[in-house]
Amino acid sequence: MGLLRDEGVVYKAAEDVDLGPHSDQLYLQANVKAPRMAGFLVKVFVWFLESRIFGAVLLYFLKKNNLIQKVQSSLNYLAYFLHLTGGTEQEDGRGRRLKAPLAVRQPRRALRLTFNYWQLVTNAELEEAPLFEPVHPYQDLEEQQVEHIDSDLSPPEKVQRAVDCLPSQRTLDDLKSRFHRRSILDYSRAYSSREITPRMVAERFIAAVLESSNPPLQMSFFINYDVEDILRQATESTHRYEKGEPISVLDGVPIAIKDEIDCSPYPTTGGTKWLQKLRPCIGDACCVMRLRLCGAILVGKTNMHELGAGTSGINPHYGVTRNPYDTGRISGGSSSGSAALVSAGLCPVALGVDGGGSVRLPAALCGVVGFKPTFGRIPHAGVLPFNWTVGMVGVLAGTIEDAFIVYAATNGQLPFQQSTILPPPKVYFPLLKSTKPITDVKLAKYGEWFNDCSDDVKSCCSSAVEQLCEHYGWKTIEVTVPEIEVMRLAHYVTIGSECSTALSSYLQKLDFAELGWDARVALSVYSAFSSKDYIKAQKIRNRQMQFHRNIFTKADVIVVPTTGVTAYPIKNDVLETGELDYINGAALVRYQIAGNFLGLPAVTVPVGYDKAGMPIGLQFIGKPWSEPTLIHIATAMQALRISDYRKPKVFYDLLTK
Repeated sequence: MGLLRDEGVVYKAAEDVDLGPHSDQLYLQANVKAPRMAGFLVKVFVWFLESRIFGAVLLYFLKKNNLIQKVQSSLNYLAYFLHLTGGTEQEDGRGRRLKAPLAVRQPRRALRLTFNYWQLVTNAELEEAPLFEPVHPYQDLEEQQVEHIDSDLSPPEKVQRAVDCLPSQRTLDDLKSRFHRRSILDYSRAYSSREITPRMVAERFIAAVLESSNPPLQMSFFINYDVEDILRQATESTHRYEKGEPISVLDGVPIAIKDEIDCSPYPTTGGTKWLQKLRPCIGDACCVMRLRLCGAILVGKTNMHELGAGTSGINPHYGVTRNPYDTGRISGGSSSGSAALVSAGLCPVALGVDGGGSVRLPAALCGVVGFKPTFGRIPHAGVLPFNWTVGMVGVLAGTIEDAFIVYAATNGQLPFQQSTILPPPKVYFPLLKSTKPITDVKLAKYGEWFNDCSDDVKSCCSSAVEQLCEHYGWKTIEVTVPEIEVMRLAHYVTIGSECSTALSSYLQKLDFAELGWDARVALSVYSAFSSKDYIKAQKIRNRQMQFHRNIFTKADVIVVPTTGVTAYPIKNDVLETGELDYINGAALVRYQIAGNFLGLPAVTVPVGYDKAGMPIGLQFIGKPWSEPTLIHIATAMQALRISDYRKPKVFYDLLTK
């Protein structure tokens, strides 16, 4: 950042910002100053927020104080002021060595400095032009151990090519741990050997969903599932196996769909009680259609945070999706049901939508893989348009291999998209069957950002990175990722503006009593953003694109924890109203934003557990179009940690009685 003026921050040109390990850029921690609210307090808050008299005033202070970043002490102010004046080292209140400016060595002269929302975003001065979509021109990255795939292949053909890239069964068996979730290939082999049929699996699935939906578990995995439709699909798949004519290895495999994605015969609710009445589902989304063409059994629509506007997965309409590792804790959101049911073994894979970490975040909290490809890689057609420049279809799976197979089935542009990304992106698959790992991998690590998490998360993720580098001879490169908190605010402006705009015609017809209380707060804040806010946020997007493009000239991926905390307890007061917990929310999304705001591919892999036994994920953020390299790296990480994976307390094995 550059010089401060009363009206806002004047940012240096992006090309003048030092991204090296000794950069003078200060890491600004999110300092969210909002108390947790649920139950009666949320209702009172919403009443004030929606009132004509108090609403505007309250929104003003929300934007000023809750979207705020403070340098908390005089010494921190001195450290921030350094990159304007130059100076010597001081130590902050947490024992960190920071530079303090020569001009203001005496703390008594320092002023308390507040960076508010208007200074950082709305009234900021930036040279960069606005960038309204995170579209990346395709570049051939010359990745290691990949195979070029004809983009005109059918989904079943792509799936077969993906299977051909996987290790042999013996190698896969060597990777098995004391506990492992059933994979796509486990289902396919069981069906082909006649050990079990898709119809039998479907019957067990239905029984498991029924059991998990009722006391004492009340897992709330699904918003909607249709027993007759599931059995119909399973019967058709069984007949294909009896004839020896399965469509692909996905034939008969149960796959669940987040209720943000169109899938016949279900309505698409977006986690609401009203949206399906105003926007009927008229057919499958493109990604769902491609899975159906592969013979997958589409088993229903999974629970989600209402309108995707939260990180906990607590939905007052359809129940709290509970974490299979501890049913008293959250599963994370917004793709809560998809993450939890994969964790519990009901499906080997599920689809989600990732607008602000909504695939990766719950995947990490539930101990599964979450994979989000590059913006534009999987068509968005048939997905609710809550966030059309930051939301992307993603895959939640028990293993990275299963995520790869479903990615293979669903990727590929539609004809009308092909003019938006020039040249059209090529498709490469990683050759995971190679006996030699990829070499000379460089992992970019921003230490202060990486370490801004709970002690358990920091310890676990640090050891995982060390193990990865030691085992494969890879290297970490220290970098600085500037203005992370500014990017979070700009992303929030963007996703909020897009959501409120997409829903504006529906909201005019809506009785707000049909909305959940926490969703009403979110929509009130979203509607307060101005066109000026949105334009400035897109300028920040352009700026961040340049920062990350520069970092990726030196490294293959950026490595960070997936979340700053693990799954926290569910309190009784959330069941009717949901909750407003922006402190935990900020910690959960801390490492998510670049993947969405900048359209970068990213993957989270389970790497361990905290002291309470809750899962921890490690995330790799890649260059645009580098899905093969990401899958290689994630596979390498999984291989080192899979032997320590633990069985959730709520778990079903549909292939075994």
